[in-house]
Amino acid sequence: MLPPASEDSVSTPLRYIPLSYNHAESQASALRLVLTLNPDWETPGNNIEFVRFTDGITNTLLKIINRKPGLTEEQIDNEAVLMRAYGNHTEILIDRERETKSHALLARRGLAPPLLAQFKNGLLYRFLRGQPATPTDLIRAPVWRGIARRLGQWHAVLPVQKGPMTMSPERRSLLGRVELLGSQGKAIATTTDDISPIQMRRTGPNLWATLQKWILALPRKTEQQRQRRKHLQKELERTIAELDDGSGIGEEGLIFAHCDLLCANVIIVPQTRSLTLRGDGAEKVQFIDYEYATPSPAAFDIANHFAEWGGYNCDYNMIPTKSVRRQFLTEYVKSYHKYRGLSNAGQEEVVDKLFIDVDRFRGIPGFYWGVWALIQATISQIDFDYASYAEIRLGEYWAWRREVDGTRAQTGEEVPLRERRWAQA
Repeated sequence: MLPPASEDSVSTPLRYIPLSYNHAESQASALRLVLTLNPDWETPGNNIEFVRFTDGITNTLLKIINRKPGLTEEQIDNEAVLMRAYGNHTEILIDRERETKSHALLARRGLAPPLLAQFKNGLLYRFLRGQPATPTDLIRAPVWRGIARRLGQWHAVLPVQKGPMTMSPERRSLLGRVELLGSQGKAIATTTDDISPIQMRRTGPNLWATLQKWILALPRKTEQQRQRRKHLQKELERTIAELDDGSGIGEEGLIFAHCDLLCANVIIVPQTRSLTLRGDGAEKVQFIDYEYATPSPAAFDIANHFAEWGGYNCDYNMIPTKSVRRQFLTEYVKSYHKYRGLSNAGQEEVVDKLFIDVDRFRGIPGFYWGVWALIQATISQIDFDYASYAEIRLGEYWAWRREVDGTRAQTGEEVPLRERRWAQA
């Protein structure tokens, strides 16, 4: 068992490489980075190869391997390096200092691959053997059981940071001036801000503070943008008033959450045939990519994962039904109690409460990623239709609101597919 510990545990300082990854010369710049990290790879007999992963829609991810003669695939993978370069201007969305600390914390607990080095616009870390899950994998019982157990472990053993948030001067400047950079690197003119940030119930980084920073960073060049920004701020105030009550599991209702548990961030770990299901109906999985990890209500992290069952295409037919959600939560609570060292007594009551809480949070992932996508539509150079994605995800939030307050029923409109699927037994 891994007991909770201070986030300030002593650790070796992470190596810093004063180089950058350049998209225009991808392999050349990645090669410079890995040879700086592993200079012995430059000697005769080494055969360096690059494998690009394209599942993400924010960062560039490269696997760098050294295919030395005589090594097995497993031996090659054990020495492989993953290079993750940050997307264009994503520092507006993501606190990179916080991300690195989170990764280091997870690595110390055996919940993340070891960090190897940090460079100007990214990280180098050890490769984790396995197969990234697909949306189809997520609906397979052996996989979701494994995810539930791993998530219960995460939430049980990882400490929740307390105290005020800290950030670099660069990030403070970005969020203080609230100047978004356009895709060509030109600053968008700003006006005096007419939004007063919410005074949070709890200081320090957390889900609600992240959402507040994102709304402050929304574009406001036009009157339409300013009005939408104010509208979303009112919805955030409303949501926090309703849901930030400290009643969930963890410390004051918060656990250390992944907050981005989509299929590509779930790695199905290879095992011998006799251990594939470990005799108890669950695959072994690991989680990767911790850039959004932060203290959060457990119900949000779980509801967000359920939302990701639909994949990037938001196929709501894939969303788990009531019975599947309850089975998932039963596995999760068993794991949470195990790693917290809690008694098995009363687990059913915890499942009942968490089932209700996840239902209360089911619309919040749409709000979270909808606001995120509105910013990405302004700053990202990745070939992805963030603007349309923002409307789809915010539409999930509005559909949930209309279902909860009864306005959809009053108009006689058909129940949206996502809400129908969520209510299915």
